[in-house]
Amino acid sequence: MFDLKEILTVTFTLFAVIDIIGSIPVIITLREKIGHIQSEKATLVAGLLMTLFFLVGEEFLNLLGLDIHSFALAGSIVIFIIGLEMILGRDLFKTDPDAKSGSIVPIAFPIIAGSGTLTTIMSLKSEFAGINIYIGILINLVFIYTVLKLTGKIEKILGKGGLLVVRKFFGVILIAIAVKIFKSNLFV
Repeated sequence: MFDLKEILTVTFTLFAVIDIIGSIPVIITLREKIGHIQSEKATLVAGLLMTLFFLVGEEFLNLLGLDIHSFALAGSIVIFIIGLEMILGRDLFKTDPDAKSGSIVPIAFPIIAGSGTLTTIMSLKSEFAGINIYIGILINLVFIYTVLKLTGKIEKILGKGGLLVVRKFFGVILIAIAVKIFKSNLFV
């Protein structure tokens, strides 16, 4: 059943987990490496991944012989490496010669639709009606698309010095998030 309170709860829960605002420095860093980010493509792929995990996520992982915790651990390692890149100013991920793929990996996955987002979506299914979860996903996708489109303007506003400070700060935050995800899923 359609329920505005459930939609708001799901929307804000996903907004906090996806943390697209906190990911702006990561996205700007990746944009410098790969060039233009295809906002439409990244949003569409992230939306497809979220929808897929909403519908058959747990079954898919089980089919592969994986559990949610292993998936979360792997995602935390990728997030950790991206955080290290931001702090150290070194490229640990080799840039794909096909720069267009950067809109998908690592932006659509794991930054937007990462292990935290996908496991949260699967967890929400136990508490909320499916239609309300899906509306919450769509609202977040609209916000994600808007932020991805505006990263160039945000970059101009911050300037080089401001961007460097924000990048280092959020690199530490990303590493802390990765450690938290890793720690909470290691011995479960």
